Amino acid sequence: MTLLCVPLVSKTVEQMVADMAAAKACGADLIEIRLDHLSNFDPRRDLQLLLGDRPLPALVTYRPKWEGGEYEGDDKQRFQALCLAMELGAEYVDVELKVAEDFVRLISEKKPENFKLIISSHNYQSTPSSEELSSLVARIQAAGADIVKIATTAVDIVDVAPMFQVIVHCQEQQVPMIGLVMGEKGLISRLLCPKYGGYLTFGTLGAGKESAPGQPTISDLLNVYNIRQIGTDTKVFGIIGKPVGHNFAGFSCTIPHKEAAVRCCDEVDPIAKSIGAVNTIVKRPTDGKLIGYNTDYVGAISAIEDAIRGSKGVENDAETVSPLAGKVFVVIGAGGAGKALAYGAKEKGAKVVIANRTYERARELANLIGGHALTLAELEKFHPEDGMILANTTSIGMQPNVDETPLRKQALGVYAVVFDAVYTPKVTRLLREADESGATVVSGLEMFIRQAMGQFELFTNLAAPENLIHEIVKKYI
Repeated sequence: MTLLCVPLVSKTVEQMVADMAAAKACGADLIEIRLDHLSNFDPRRDLQLLLGDRPLPALVTYRPKWEGGEYEGDDKQRFQALCLAMELGAEYVDVELKVAEDFVRLISEKKPENFKLIISSHNYQSTPSSEELSSLVARIQAAGADIVKIATTAVDIVDVAPMFQVIVHCQEQQVPMIGLVMGEKGLISRLLCPKYGGYLTFGTLGAGKESAPGQPTISDLLNVYNIRQIGTDTKVFGIIGKPVGHNFAGFSCTIPHKEAAVRCCDEVDPIAKSIGAVNTIVKRPTDGKLIGYNTDYVGAISAIEDAIRGSKGVENDAETVSPLAGKVFVVIGAGGAGKALAYGAKEKGAKVVIANRTYERARELANLIGGHALTLAELEKFHPEDGMILANTTSIGMQPNVDETPLRKQALGVYAVVFDAVYTPKVTRLLREADESGATVVSGLEMFIRQAMGQFELFTNLAAPENLIHEIVKKYI
């Protein structure tokens, strides 16, 4: 079982002791005591307090500046403190590969039976190849490690792959290994440790309490990522997009890759093929082929339909004809999401108009679905009838550009319903001004939830837990 370790980086012993209790309460398996973060550290005085009556097993680290830590003294004093920690009962001590042989000689006849020495190597620039990492593992083993630790830096998300390969190989050879890829792009190396057999992963008590770049909180590890439920059989799904905050069985694709993702698929669902964009790719178990789908289409259209019915006091299942039928449905944007809404509205009987900054792209999509094309400038004065429907599918108004809007407030009075695919912030400037103009507004969050339910069912072949998905999304977004 992969252990959950909380790093303690407080400046005072008193706060570290308090943090130990907090780590225990949060569900940690052990703590890492970072001696190099303490101010005015006195080994004989402070180690007794830190190790004497602790609630969890302890890993003691005294990291020097040259390996990414805070300690600037000589190794002799540092080694003496680590030896004392070992003698006082610390279950683990971490020492750097560069000086490991000297430390191993120092403790060779003093090492307690249940004590484990972690020998570590940190690369703050990049992640080497799996061959180079394997060679590094061999060097660390030869230096006398009970547990191998390698931390590298992710330049790209794919940098986690060689680390996973090496961890799996170590697992097969029964070599305990901590293998982590630092930085935001290396996050999944920390989350998937239990799947690949990593000895431990780090989770902090909160933001600002990290001992290395990219460490999540222990609360998120346990409650968001359910790390205790992750194992060798866990399936991994990814998301392709920009911006995104996230050995795969499937992918979610978001802006701006939905159209390009079609070319990555071996097969594409007919609806997604007609739209020309996919937001879901499933790896078919029987032959490994990648199959593309589009759940944006149903997610957005059903959310708009329900909003119209709700504004009229009509039950969602009381009508057989779509409330979009015969309505002018204006789509802003001609990308993947725009295609999905245009296709869906047309299928429901709406009169579709495509407005885009680039007129050629608007005309191309309009011709494809049998609609009308406009520039955004022309849309400002577009008013063939009252009670129209407006759907923004661009990223205009998304954080951090929250003051932007695709259409001025003066032009919103002719719309009965306004939908915005942007859901960060929850209420965009477009939605706020549409509401002030008297329109029924539909948040992109509702589309996000409904398309996610469709993806869940494609990924798992199970009915989506609608209430749970609503609860989770509204809690974290």
